[in-house]
Amino acid sequence: MSRTVTYVKALVGGAVLCIGGPALVMYVSPSEEEIFKKYNPDLQKRSLAEREQKQKDFDEFVTNLKQASKSDKPIWAELKAMERRRADSATQQLRNEQAALAADAEKRRAEIRSSAK
Repeated sequence: MSRTVTYVKALVGGAVLCIGGPALVMYVSPSEEEIFKKYNPDLQKRSLAEREQKQKDFDEFVTNLKQASKSDKPIWAELKAMERRRADSATQQLRNEQAALAADAEKRRAEIRSSAK
């Protein structure tokens, strides 16, 4: 009989700890709105202004993560390859813009030379 009582006590104690601990943490932890209300007004304005950009960045990250997960490679390797392709694309676009500006400058020089003669 005493063994069963001990086991019951252990099970009840374990249930109290396993269920009561997380329940206490959830009860004590403030919500995001409560934390936001405790910000000073300047910080609230800045947080609201940056919220949209942070959400946009997170959505872009999740989209890239979904695209990377479709590959047979590990996600981190695919993300690295995607970042490399994005950087190469940006570098190529910058080179094209510089070439267009250089061509435009050369065209203007030629016009100035021809008008000076």
